[in-house]
Amino acid sequence: MGHLYNLRHGTPYHAVRRHFEKTRPTVSRIGERRKPRPEGRPGYLRVDTVHQGDLDGKKGVYHINAVDEVTQFEIVCSVEKISERYLIPVLAALLEQFPFVILGFHADNGSEYINQHVAKLLNRLLIELTKSRARQTNDNALVESKNGAIIRKHLGYSHIPERFAPLINTFNQNHLNPYINFHRPCFFPIVITDAQGKQRKTYPYEAMMTPYEKLKSLPKPEQYLKPGLTFKQLDDIVCAISDNDAAKQLNEAKLKLFKTIFEQERRAA
Repeated sequence: MGHLYNLRHGTPYHAVRRHFEKTRPTVSRIGERRKPRPEGRPGYLRVDTVHQGDLDGKKGVYHINAVDEVTQFEIVCSVEKISERYLIPVLAALLEQFPFVILGFHADNGSEYINQHVAKLLNRLLIELTKSRARQTNDNALVESKNGAIIRKHLGYSHIPERFAPLINTFNQNHLNPYINFHRPCFFPIVITDAQGKQRKTYPYEAMMTPYEKLKSLPKPEQYLKPGLTFKQLDDIVCAISDNDAAKQLNEAKLKLFKTIFEQERRAA
């Protein structure tokens, strides 16, 4: 046994059994590593990326999901790649679709968001960039739960080629985003303090409302709207169609979307 250890120091052994050290991660100074503090104000976004799978070495569509922490107002955009050329214009359009002023942008430590190009865009718009903390799994839990409840529910898990990103993005903007913000109710927590002073969250049905209704329920909500936008304009969007009809239109548009993708894929095969 002792001779085996001697052999392990020889050149032939090292030629076959090499030891590689793991790549040491570099610390990024972009963004502050902390939890956002909205203090009841809308405009603090939680952002995450959802990938629509690989197939035969080919990448699928990427979905950018942004959820406001206070109102759960949510905007979904789709992009072919998460490189600077594709991501920056989509992020700018995503931020523009929120009805209130954006104050914070919180993401995990993925390089698609924690980079100089995104930081430059947010600095120009006076938006604070923060990133998730180590060993704090709940920092981005809100948007991760929406990834499953919204994106995976409506767009599934199957591979969708990246060339269909513009088509899906049009579906998001015209059907998915209006439905989930103006017609789909969400649970909102109510904090209860027991006799021992311990706080726990409950989610009663009485507190369910749409993200838009939650926005209007805030104290003096007009102060949060973007300049030139009024609640009358937003009310017209809500009253233009009932909740059931909006869901019906969403399902019809989704069926048409997948049918188009399937037919184009079949012709290309």
